[in-house]
Amino acid sequence: MKLRTLGSVIALGVGVMAGAAMAEYPERPINMIIPYGAGGATDISARTIAEPLGEAVGQALVMANVTGAGGATGSVAVQNAAPDGYTMLFARVGSHSVNPAMKATLPYTLDDFRFVNVYEINPFACTVNVNSDIMSMDDLMAKANGEGLSFASSGVGSGPHLGAVMVLDAFGLEDANNTATHIPQQGGGAAITAVLNGTADLVCTNSSSLASFVANNQLRPLLVTTEEPVVGFDAPTVNELGQPGLNQLVGWTGIAGPAGLPDDVAAKWEEWMATATADEEFRSAMEARGSVIELMGPVEANEFIQGQYNVFRALVDNLGMRIEG
Repeated sequence: MKLRTLGSVIALGVGVMAGAAMAEYPERPINMIIPYGAGGATDISARTIAEPLGEAVGQALVMANVTGAGGATGSVAVQNAAPDGYTMLFARVGSHSVNPAMKATLPYTLDDFRFVNVYEINPFACTVNVNSDIMSMDDLMAKANGEGLSFASSGVGSGPHLGAVMVLDAFGLEDANNTATHIPQQGGGAAITAVLNGTADLVCTNSSSLASFVANNQLRPLLVTTEEPVVGFDAPTVNELGQPGLNQLVGWTGIAGPAGLPDDVAAKWEEWMATATADEEFRSAMEARGSVIELMGPVEANEFIQGQYNVFRALVDNLGMRIEG
């Protein structure tokens, strides 16, 4: 009897260990939510890193664009998901710095997510249609102060929305939030298309989403929000134009899960992203778009994102852009 009991205990122990091994994360594909539409900066970044990241993870990454409300719809889908690492978000400056700073009724806060990394930083650029008569910021401001100016964005309360108003305000447009006509679109790609087809005069967004259109001579850059020139963008920097304060207007991309994501899952992501961001093909593709690949771990990423939120919240209050309804 004792031998049979001991055998049963051993068998049970082996079964428990086998079950634990089988349940080791990840044991199935991971859903990766992109909260913006195809062709925008977030989508480009996510799909460029998908191959090296998938190889590092060792499981399929199911990429899905869940769009709407300036990135909020996709973000809420991850906020409400189980914190098990199987539904993750490509978080962006718009969804997790600008939206929380601008929208009083946003259905989430930064505390509803655990950021496992930030891996990409990119400047903003302001561009017009290459066939436009606007050749410089002086021309742009003359139009804004004269017949009027319109600008496109990826949605109300998005990074391109705040970015355009910040730039116009810095260059002296009185009550820029109301003087210029905002034409919100469904995603960054659609905002660029609005300028290409003449629906809007201007779009100010991340260099990564504009680079191919600039290279193909479809969009004309008027400025970049950096101290040094950006490769591929034949435009003055904000420092050269006497507006160094606009250096704080940058985009970023990171990965987040719901609050409560376990430490061991976050550690896996830190390891996987170190491998993926070291991939030369990924780095060269993103750097050609003006992005800076800079991997921040969970602690540094959370501090950086909180700092971005604080900067944008102060600007939103100063410009009267807080959306209360």
